[in-house]
Amino acid sequence: MSDLNEHNSGWGPLSSLPGNPIMWVLIWSELLVFGAALSGFAVARMLDVQTFDASQAHLDRFFGALNTMVLLTSGLCAALAVRVRSDGNSSASRWWMVYAILIGSVFLYVKIIEYGDKLDAGFDIETNTFFTLYYLITGFHFFHVIMGLIILAIVAWKNSLENLETGAAFWHMVDLIWVLVYPVIYLVR
Repeated sequence: MSDLNEHNSGWGPLSSLPGNPIMWVLIWSELLVFGAALSGFAVARMLDVQTFDASQAHLDRFFGALNTMVLLTSGLCAALAVRVRSDGNSSASRWWMVYAILIGSVFLYVKIIEYGDKLDAGFDIETNTFFTLYYLITGFHFFHVIMGLIILAIVAWKNSLENLETGAAFWHMVDLIWVLVYPVIYLVR
């Protein structure tokens, strides 16, 4: 463990965070990108409140809320995987990561249903500014969920505490972003 601390000590404040410091650089950069996207969404809403309110009424708040619960539950499983691994139980940590992956996969399924419903109703990326931003922001998040599930699978397989902390940190970023996306796109008027 001291080799790891010596290796990571050149990262300054990032050295004290769980997992690999380079993941924290990625996490902060992704948070900035999504922050800019959500800020752009808010500005666009202020410029065309009527279109945004009318378009937002076509979103399914239940699906958005369900996906929030799905990601938070999956994040809990990832945290439990780290917890039991830090207690020395690598087998249980693998199972918790498998649960995190399975539950996290439900997000993709629900989002695909939601996208299908919107497309069937005639709302695509070119409908208006609201739907352009809706598809871009939620689609970019969808891609992050896929990448996060891949990372969780890798760290479940390569089951060191540092790997699990690194993967869980990324997964919690995915959770956090959705916790911001859901109210901004689905709820705020």
